[in-house]
Amino acid sequence: MEALLAIFVGVLAGTGVYLLLRAHTFDVVLGLTLLSYAANVTIFSMGRIAVAKPPIIQPGLAPTLANYADPLPHALVLTAIVISFAMTALLLVIALAARAATGSDHVDDEPSRGRAQDAG
Repeated sequence: MEALLAIFVGVLAGTGVYLLLRAHTFDVVLGLTLLSYAANVTIFSMGRIAVAKPPIIQPGLAPTLANYADPLPHALVLTAIVISFAMTALLLVIALAARAATGSDHVDDEPSRGRAQDAG
């Protein structure tokens, strides 16, 4: 289970970095979103992958790590989800405003192939 989760986080992070390196605004926004998902899954997995374990210590049980799930990573991921949603909304508004101002969705002010022709 841990290996599958590690592969999943690696694919999410790799795809996010690939999309960040593209020259279109939608790809950059999508790449940042995938990177935030990878970070959230990583934080979530730090709380131990436990099935059917309560997050609160019961009064009759000894407080060992096997008897409960850690609630702190869950709270951190919930906060990170809200922050990443707000960041994505802000980036979309900035991308739409930049597209309206420049008429292009390229991150650079002009495509890279035009620069190679101008230099030659």
